[in-house]
Amino acid sequence: MKKIYILITLCAIALTGYAQQKKDSTTQATTADTIRIGGILIIRKGKQTNYDSSVVLERTDLQIKKSKRRSNINYIIIDLGFANWNDQTFYPATGNYVGNRLGTPAFGSQDMKLKAGSSSNLNLWLFMQKVPLYKANVNLKFGLGLEYFNYAFRSNTSMRESATLPGVGNNFVAPFVFRDSISFNKNKLNLKYITVPLMLNFSTTKQKGKTTLSTSFGVSASYLIRERNKQHSNERGRNKNQGNFDIEKFKLSYIGELGLGKLRLYGSYSPKSIFERSLDIRPFAMGIRFSNW
Repeated sequence: MKKIYILITLCAIALTGYAQQKKDSTTQATTADTIRIGGILIIRKGKQTNYDSSVVLERTDLQIKKSKRRSNINYIIIDLGFANWNDQTFYPATGNYVGNRLGTPAFGSQDMKLKAGSSSNLNLWLFMQKVPLYKANVNLKFGLGLEYFNYAFRSNTSMRESATLPGVGNNFVAPFVFRDSISFNKNKLNLKYITVPLMLNFSTTKQKGKTTLSTSFGVSASYLIRERNKQHSNERGRNKNQGNFDIEKFKLSYIGELGLGKLRLYGSYSPKSIFERSLDIRPFAMGIRFSNW
C-alpha cells in the first residue's frame, strides 16, 4: 500500500511539472512574433508583450468591419453616347424669340429636329465616390464632372445673341432663332455643363463565377458654362457663334445607370425645357459608361 501511495505522489509531481512546463511554453509563445492556436496562426509586429489572443482577434475583426464600411472612389470616368430632345413647343406662341423670313414658311418644329446619328453626348467625370449604406449592396454615389452635348440640326437653323435678321430688317436685341438663307454642311448647338450627380446604388454581392448586377438612379444638378452655334458652309466657311442663346443656366435631370459585370449603361432626361423663353425642349441622352466599377 505504501508503494502505491509513493507511485501516486510521483505521478502527481510529474503532472504538476508538465503543466508548469506547458504554461511556460504558452507564455513564451505569446511573447514571440507568432502565436499558433490550433490551426490559426497569428503574426504580430512591434514590441513583444504578453497579451490575450482573444483581444487581438476582436481588434482584427473590428478592423475588418471598418474596412468594409470604407468608401470607394473612382477617378476619370468617361461616358460616350447619343443625345436628342423632346420638342413640346407650341410655335404659334413663341413670340419674338423665333424670327420668320419674308416669303418663307413659318419657323416650326421641323426646324428644331436633330440628326439622331450625329447628335452626341460626352461626359468626363473627374471622380465618382461610393459610400456603403448597407453592407456592399446599398450605396450612395456622387461625383463631379463635365457634360458635353452636341445637337446637330437637320435644317438650316441658326441661333444668334442679337442681330438684324436678313430678309426681315428687324433688329433683335435679345437672343433669337431663325431659318437661315444658306445650307450648312455642319450645323450644331454645343452646350457644356459642370455637373454634380447624386444616385442611390443597389448591387448584388460579388461571388466567384457569377456576374455582378447593379443599378443606380437619382438626379443631377448642372450649370451651363458654354453655349455656341457651330456652323460650316461653303458660303461662310467655319463659324463658331458663341454667346447667349437663351439657354437656361441651371439644369436638373433624372439620371440612371445599369451595370452587368464590367458593362455600364447610362441615361439622363431633363423634365424641364433647357430654354428660358418660348421653346419647350427637353433633352435626353443614353450611352456606354467606361468605369472601373
